[in-house]
Amino acid sequence: MKAIAFTQHGLPIEDPNSLLDMDLPKPTPGPRDLLVEVKAISVNPVDTKIRAGSAATEPKVVGWDAVGVVRETGSDVTLFKAGDEVFYAGSIARPGSYSEFHLVDERIVGHKPKSLDNAHAAALPLTSITAWELLFDRLGVEEGGGEGDSLLIIGAGGGVGSILVQLARQLTKLTVIGTASRPETREWVESLGAHHVIDHSQPLVEQLNWIGVGQVSHVASLTHTDSYFTQLIEALKPQGQLALIDDPKSLDVVPMKRKALSLHWELMFTRSLYETPDMIAQHELLNRVADLIDQGVLKTTLGEHFGAINAENLRRAHAVIESGKAKGKIVLEGF
Repeated sequence: MKAIAFTQHGLPIEDPNSLLDMDLPKPTPGPRDLLVEVKAISVNPVDTKIRAGSAATEPKVVGWDAVGVVRETGSDVTLFKAGDEVFYAGSIARPGSYSEFHLVDERIVGHKPKSLDNAHAAALPLTSITAWELLFDRLGVEEGGGEGDSLLIIGAGGGVGSILVQLARQLTKLTVIGTASRPETREWVESLGAHHVIDHSQPLVEQLNWIGVGQVSHVASLTHTDSYFTQLIEALKPQGQLALIDDPKSLDVVPMKRKALSLHWELMFTRSLYETPDMIAQHELLNRVADLIDQGVLKTTLGEHFGAINAENLRRAHAVIESGKAKGKIVLEGF
């Protein structure tokens, strides 16, 4: 099968050897696996981080978003059958989705939204799982709840932010404040339903006061948490909650004590990595997201379509992700 992989980690993305077109063996499904013929993928920051920092003793395929068609099922599969159209984000412990055929555990797979084509559906899985778990599992906001409370989303124009803004606005009563520093991302975040958009390159507390929100009850910090951390503590109400998804080198959490603030980590790979008893929750939430898309409650977060799935186009996509200037999701389609 065709695949895109790396054999030497840490190469700059401008190096043509940083991602390579390859021919690799087609995998065979285990008991709970689906063998999916991949039709479209999207690119996430984790793709670039693994390429940069994970040593490879053999060709390593990354990629953790896919849309495709089930071609084979393992002996214990009960949720899907051959021919089903699916979307999912996979497991970081297994080979990735930059390949014509891909194995994935059925418990972390959803039925593709019927109203979307492959490219638009590919933008959704990883970021939808991350945003859903962050909002409802980590921060503990209830659907239909949050009246009188507020959520500040740092980096609201990126992949996770683009779906989190929608989930918070459509499924809760929170006041949603997103941050964006460029005119095009500001417009994007407004179009997704944020009540307010402020500039994360300027002092946050002053802007929150200026728009009449004041201190917030919840913060979702999606990027550069270490840079904003002091401001976020100041922006939070006493007994507020901070959730983050990025990888700060270190955080001094002691200043959170005075306000009795709580800190929550979100990693959407945790359930699949440890095969937790509630691993099937990701199957259920992806099906729920698909229903919400088909009902018109949520919309895809596709930002740019980069063409066919090959090494050249993926190197270009990784470069944009690494620049920090992506708006929505970058999608590739077809081999």
